[in-house]
Amino acid sequence: MVRDLKKEYDEYHAKPEQKKRRAQRNAARNKAKKEGRVHNGDGKEVDHINAPRTGSLDGVETRVVSREENRKRQPKRNP
Repeated sequence: MVRDLKKEYDEYHAKPEQKKRRAQRNAARNKAKKEGRVHNGDGKEVDHINAPRTGSLDGVETRVVSREENRKRQPKRNP
């Protein structure tokens, strides 16, 4: 089955709540870059520890983990 990416964007990624969460994730990555904890192309991701499933990510503690380690903990999604 082929994913309908336009529908997925319209129904999920384009929502204001998701745009805010994406901006917060990007801000956390940029903060870690500024602190020298991650670099472009290093294969590391910023992981929010005990992040709520909904709502704000502000003030949530972060750590740097490998992409593989972070993806193992993520829930499996249907294609």
